[in-house]
Amino acid sequence: MGPLSKSLTSSGSRASKAKTLLEVEGGIGAIEIELLRAGMGRAVNVELTPTYESAASELILEAGLGDRVERRVMNFTEADTSVEAADVVVMNRVICCYSDMPNLASAAAVRAKGMLVMSFPNYRLWTRLGLTIVNLVFRVIRMQFRVFLHPPVRILAAVEQRGFKTRLNQPGLIWQIVALERTPGGAQ
Repeated sequence: MGPLSKSLTSSGSRASKAKTLLEVEGGIGAIEIELLRAGMGRAVNVELTPTYESAASELILEAGLGDRVERRVMNFTEADTSVEAADVVVMNRVICCYSDMPNLASAAAVRAKGMLVMSFPNYRLWTRLGLTIVNLVFRVIRMQFRVFLHPPVRILAAVEQRGFKTRLNQPGLIWQIVALERTPGGAQ
């Protein structure tokens, strides 16, 4: 179990008692599978590209979770009301893939009934330097994808203005894990 999943399933975590999960850009679905095995009831994964769908389907069927997972291919920031709110919304290493972080964070916050859990790169000198080099290499090899390093204070502000309070802020060497909880009466 990865660090993000461990923080979600730790004893006393509100997420450990949650029933529904919305994972944004969850790749092959490893986190949702871990959380469903840990007791969460149902999961929806919204993925931008169909790249992971075949492998994800195999893993979900192998885990015997086919009836508890829905996978959708769409741009999450443009999703309509067909992507329903969930008790917990997870964005693991996603924010750095979007240039429009406030729009992404806002879309996730609107759909989080209880908790929003995210991981993103720390805003440290070595991270800034490393991602600058990565983006330079992408440019040289003519790859369109870019990595975006957003200041954590701006990420948290984008979610907190939607009625959330930070409950966990765990900086690591490269990745920072943050869990925010909707406050009673918090705006959606």
